[in-house]
Amino acid sequence: MWARNLLFVAVVIGVFVAIRASLFPLSTDARKVKFDPGPTADDGFKATVGKVNDSFRAEWKNVEWEAPDGAKMKGVEPAPRATDLAVARRLSLALTGTVPSLEEIRQFEAQPDGARLDGWANHLLNDRRFADYFAERLARAYVGTEDGPLIAYRKRRFLAWLSDELHKNTPYSEIVFQMIAAQGLNTDKPAVNFVAAAYDDAKSGPDPEKLAIRVSRAFLGVRLDCAQCHDHFLEPAWKQTHFQGLAAFFGQTKHTVTNINDKGEGEYHFEDRVHGGTHKIDPAVPFLPELLPHGGTRREQLARWVTHKNNTYFARATVNRVWAMMTGRPLLKRIEAQSREEVIDANVPPSLRILADDFAANGHDLKRLILLIASSEAYRLDSAAPFEITDAHEATWAAFPLTRLRPEQVIGSVIQAANVKTIDQKSHVFVRLTRYFNERDFVKRYGDSDDDEFAKAHGTIPQRLLMMNGDLVDGKARDELLNASTQIAMFAPDDGAAVDTAYLTVLTRRPTPKEREYFSAKLAGTSGDARRRVLADLYWVLFNSSEMSWNK
Repeated sequence: MWARNLLFVAVVIGVFVAIRASLFPLSTDARKVKFDPGPTADDGFKATVGKVNDSFRAEWKNVEWEAPDGAKMKGVEPAPRATDLAVARRLSLALTGTVPSLEEIRQFEAQPDGARLDGWANHLLNDRRFADYFAERLARAYVGTEDGPLIAYRKRRFLAWLSDELHKNTPYSEIVFQMIAAQGLNTDKPAVNFVAAAYDDAKSGPDPEKLAIRVSRAFLGVRLDCAQCHDHFLEPAWKQTHFQGLAAFFGQTKHTVTNINDKGEGEYHFEDRVHGGTHKIDPAVPFLPELLPHGGTRREQLARWVTHKNNTYFARATVNRVWAMMTGRPLLKRIEAQSREEVIDANVPPSLRILADDFAANGHDLKRLILLIASSEAYRLDSAAPFEITDAHEATWAAFPLTRLRPEQVIGSVIQAANVKTIDQKSHVFVRLTRYFNERDFVKRYGDSDDDEFAKAHGTIPQRLLMMNGDLVDGKARDELLNASTQIAMFAPDDGAAVDTAYLTVLTRRPTPKEREYFSAKLAGTSGDARRRVLADLYWVLFNSSEMSWNK
């Protein structure tokens, strides 16, 4: 009997020591973040960052705007630089869909000032969480959010393939080429699911028009489908025949159960609903015809044209989308231009041109592009300033834009903040499965419109009620044994450290002196269950703060 009791005591002590060790000291070697600066240390990389920074500074200096009193003004002062923790938080949200864990924050703060952000960004890009999250985000533009036709389309297989390619840092042009041109079974060649997702029962195969729309929007950044039924009413240069010619590249694509193939036969026919009859349409591209290659299947020709290093539409559309995914707002007026006027050189910001040229010159390296954006001065500015932030500041990126977090970012942050250790591929499968089902249920109830994920969003009353009264958020704040709030209550050395740790874990910042004083007073003299309840209440307050819902 005494032996079993001794074993039980040893196990309990071991668990308590492990939990306490996760709160304050650095993690073990196996879980240490590698702060490798990667390509950010290269001279060529630094030169491009310098060009991007110079382009923004020129805009800040020369922008002309009108003050509220009607006075004509020139130039704006940029907001001050954000704290390293604030930038670390926005990077983690953009690249993994969650706030950093306390385990990561402790290691981040142990790094030298001035060098940790580059290493942090590079760490996130080499973490599997980035590949999984970015695959989900990009797939929205490629195939939408619907599950698609049963059997014909394997969404999970497509997402897994896309995540693998992002994790390997396969050139983005190669990823897109495979999506447009691949043939084979939707399980053996997962890239074909891009085409399979456009399956139409009425046409007994992929819908060429839907595929033309997705190619032009997702990869070229233009709404060429506005010319689907008639010549474009906003852009005289985009004719109905341009859209039809793009759709014709998919005219020979066949779909047999789970197999996508091109047999070199069959044509695309356009049904003329105005004059009647159908007309055979030959494949043709809407611009830059000199880049269209000869040889191969029609889809291979289209894929090579789309991803050609001299196709500025492809490079600029990618930069614009990735910038928006990282900041919540595109560099251009919108993600998908509705007229050619929006994407001509005169209306494209110099910063976008510089980033797009570097992207094309470096083999369409997506991770390099993300690091360039993360290293730019504009990305690291604060969203607040000791002076008024005007429309001119927002137009020229002289302050980091405040945008609402996406639903999966909100719940991802809640789940991560309820744990002191990082939830990643090293986590127990039970932890990862719990997160998956919790996130899916929350997003379904919270709401997730896929019409335009970069449109300005406003919180709704049902969303706020779900955060305040929902069982999931309440459960993550409650004083349960494994929750972070309970661990902090049990092992923080004093009241101030407990408040500091809670703020770091939830909001990735320390409390202001006033916040620290207020909540420390609430904890003063408490112990046991009473102390755990106070920490649980503090967690609930932080989860429901407005700061928790924004990317600042």
